Amino acid sequence: MKLWHCADSRSLRPLWTMEEMGLDYELETMSFPPRFLHEGYKELNPIGTVPFFVDGDVQMTESSAIAHYLVETYGPTDIAVKPGEAAYGEYLNWLYRSDATLTFPLTVALRFKVMEPELGLQAAGDAYIKWFFARLRSVETALTDSEYLCGDKFTVADICIGFSLHLAQSMDLAEGFKPNTSAYFERLKQRPAFLRAIAAR
Repeated sequence: MKLWHCADSRSLRPLWTMEEMGLDYELETMSFPPRFLHEGYKELNPIGTVPFFVDGDVQMTESSAIAHYLVETYGPTDIAVKPGEAAYGEYLNWLYRSDATLTFPLTVALRFKVMEPELGLQAAGDAYIKWFFARLRSVETALTDSEYLCGDKFTVADICIGFSLHLAQSMDLAEGFKPNTSAYFERLKQRPAFLRAIAAR
C-alpha cells in the first residue's frame, strides 16, 4: 500500500492509523498544494486533493474512509469498533463528523483568512471558525466521563477527530478548546504512533 502525504494535512489520518496498526506501507511526502507543486500528481489523482491512497487495485482519496478501510481490511484491531458492538453507530457517526462537521469549516477559514486574504472574505473565515467551535461542543460533551469518544477505548474515531483538533491547533485556535477537549488532545498527542506520523515530513 502507498500513501501520498502532505504534512499537517488530512493524510495524517490514514498515516496515523497505519502507524497505530504497525502496517507496512510506502509513503510519498509532498509539498502543499501538490496539484501545483508535485509533478504528475493530477494525473495520478485527478481531483488533486490530499491524501491519495492505493492498495492493490483500490484507490481512495477520503482520509476518514481510508482510515476506516484500513481497520476493516487489516484487522482485527483494538482501534476498531465492529458491527454488533453497542458503540458501533456512535463510532461511525464520529468518523463522518470528523470531516464533514469539524474539518470542513476549518478549511474554509484557512482559505479565506490565511491562504487567500486578498479575496476580502475574512469575515466568512471568522464565521466558519465560530461554526467549528459550536460543533466542537459535541466532543467536549462526549468526554465528560470518558477518556475517548466511544467504546471506552482509543479507536480510529479518535484519530479522525484528533486530526481536526490538530488542524485547529495549527491555526492557533487551541486556546479555544474547553477543558475536556484540551486534555483529550494532549493525550492523543502523546501517543507514539501520532509522534511517528507527525515526524514524517
